[in-house]
Amino acid sequence: MGLKCGIIGMTNVGKTEIFNCISKTKAETTKFAFSTSKSNMGMIEVPDERLYKIDALVKSARVMPANVEIVDIPGLAKGSSHGEGVGNKFLADIQQTDAIIHVLRCFDDEELPHVEGSIDPVRDMEIVDLELQVRDLDLVERKIVRLEKAAKTGDKEMKRQADVLRLVAAHLENFGNVRDMELDADDKKNIIDDMFLLTAKPVMYVCNVDDGSATKGNAYVEAVNKAVAEKQTKVIVIAGKLEAEIAELEDENDRREFLNDAGLTEPGVNKMITTAYEMLNLQSFFTAGPKEVRAWTIHKGMTAPQAAGVIHSDLERGFIRAEVIKYDDFMKYGSEHAVKEAGKFHVEGKNYIVQDADMLNIRFNV
Repeated sequence: MGLKCGIIGMTNVGKTEIFNCISKTKAETTKFAFSTSKSNMGMIEVPDERLYKIDALVKSARVMPANVEIVDIPGLAKGSSHGEGVGNKFLADIQQTDAIIHVLRCFDDEELPHVEGSIDPVRDMEIVDLELQVRDLDLVERKIVRLEKAAKTGDKEMKRQADVLRLVAAHLENFGNVRDMELDADDKKNIIDDMFLLTAKPVMYVCNVDDGSATKGNAYVEAVNKAVAEKQTKVIVIAGKLEAEIAELEDENDRREFLNDAGLTEPGVNKMITTAYEMLNLQSFFTAGPKEVRAWTIHKGMTAPQAAGVIHSDLERGFIRAEVIKYDDFMKYGSEHAVKEAGKFHVEGKNYIVQDADMLNIRFNV
């Protein structure tokens, strides 16, 4: 199961710096506004120490963390939805993502001018939100027109769907985001989801701060927290410049020492990735053997056959059973044999709901 997150924000807020902290692919940074002509694509390894603890016991040939695809969208500005700045073509890139990471500038730097002339992350948030809302409103209004044409033939369902979308349009016109609306679950699934609306996507706000504010934040961060207090979202703090320097260090011990000196227990980007998992209701299960120890990403609530299908479609199609070891039991007893001896080895059927950190061995026949 692929997971794709888009990093958005106004120009010169440090988006690409944060992208470089977490991505295997590095992108060029600049102090000039609108100097980027395309989105940067990269892959992130999802941090999970449990994989390496399993490997310490299994001693496999390699460890394969789950991956997240990350897209660094060039900086937006007022009027992006109408072609200002780098234009609106990048809004289409955001449509293809599962979640949005909205970077807000929460640091002062006289050498890095802000396109709006001052530092105000709440204002920046509202500017970008408006551009996304304008794009969504256009898509919603177009669909309403199509539904109204179908409704003229007497199709009551098309009329009902048009009525639902009129409520969505009114919400957008009042500067609201679709994710904050209370919508019927079936209506959301059958009417909204296939439109890939930008403001319907889950969002987290990343406050990019100076080095000295890495642990406790600053007044800019406080303003952001206050502005989103009643919204369904998360706010995390990252010192992008500091973490970019840490990411450049090749030695893991040097990285940890650098983090400790900054008063951090883990890279802020780790929190960003785990927060994305939480927002999208995702979790990991593991497979382990002599060739590899590997993490797989699934939605919470998936059954064993569905989880098997994430590995390969043949495993879901020919699913017989899942042999399940709980991660904590494996850590406690140290081997599959010892887990079996302790009576903690489970054989589960098609209705089993996979839990976070389950170690699975899928039996199948095709």
